[in-house]
Amino acid sequence: MLVHRGTLERAAHGVYRFPQYPVGEHDNLMLAMLWTRVPEAALSHETALDACGISDVNPNRIHVTVGKQSRFRRAGGADYVVHHEDLAPDRIGWWQQIPTVTPATAIAQCLAYGTPTYLLRQAIERGHAQGYLKTAEREALAGALEARHDR
Repeated sequence: MLVHRGTLERAAHGVYRFPQYPVGEHDNLMLAMLWTRVPEAALSHETALDACGISDVNPNRIHVTVGKQSRFRRAGGADYVVHHEDLAPDRIGWWQQIPTVTPATAIAQCLAYGTPTYLLRQAIERGHAQGYLKTAEREALAGALEARHDR
């Protein structure tokens, strides 16, 4: 009813917005979060690396992590990769008012996901240089990257 009157407009399956408010630069990422309808959802993996700007990764789909117990079937998710992992609260931060995993968590996720080594090496070095990673995190992630490469 509100859509027909022009009070709301449909942004995505089950997601509506007030047309008088402008669409933000990162609206597509916020829509991914709203699409899940899962309160603990967070941008993750390559999407999180791209968001914080520590790697030249260019994900072709938006990566979102939800809890292991979250199960849903919902239309409109072709542009999303949904990962199931229980994340501790200290592994989630905020980027542009969107829940996003920390850079250290994103790099660890990408290690397991299979993101190319050169992009992860870049993320580790830039993340440390820009203050996103502590020295101990950098060393641990670099060691895990080398161990993955040696396999």
